[in-house]
Amino acid sequence: MTTPESRPLPSWRVRPTVMRLLETLRPNPAYVLSRTNDLLAATPGGLRLLHGIADWPERRRNTIRYTFLHPAARDLWVDWERKAKGCVAQLRAIAGADPDAPDLASLVGELIVKSPDFNRLWERYEVHTIGDGTKTLRHPEVGTMTLSHEGLSLNRAQGQRLVVYMAPPGSPDHDAMTLLDLTAPDPPGASGGSGRTAPVSSSRGQR
Repeated sequence: MTTPESRPLPSWRVRPTVMRLLETLRPNPAYVLSRTNDLLAATPGGLRLLHGIADWPERRRNTIRYTFLHPAARDLWVDWERKAKGCVAQLRAIAGADPDAPDLASLVGELIVKSPDFNRLWERYEVHTIGDGTKTLRHPEVGTMTLSHEGLSLNRAQGQRLVVYMAPPGSPDHDAMTLLDLTAPDPPGASGGSGRTAPVSSSRGQR
């Protein structure tokens, strides 16, 4: 008999073809998330978009944890309350489909203990999934920008999805997101001599 504690967690490995897809999306900020929003891979601009998340160990890089627990998040998301509500409603949707999921229980348990705001919103039982929308970010490195975003489910990937941010070419918002990508530092060993930084993949491997 399989108990919730003994169930295998979804894989955190990102397929090589998805990593190549990330590279083609530059300079748009983009990243791959697990079903509970663990940050599995990102373009350099995608990693820098979430200001300060790269300072966390890889195993803690989760966009929902970032929203509630990272001190930079409330300044980054201009409408933080709306962003936070969306995060919680997304987790509620997962809970409705798979209430015994160990990855969900671990994240929700941590946030209930550490974030009164998460606890408040979790008790509201709002449920929806996130696909597309528009976010305004107040980024400390490139200024305020309003970006549209799309979330696309990946085939054969245990709930992984690709999130891409966009802005109209030639607009100040596009210039800001492009600057975010072009000025990103090279991750160790990722340049390959091409002069362009490669997408950053988690080294957590297969779970």
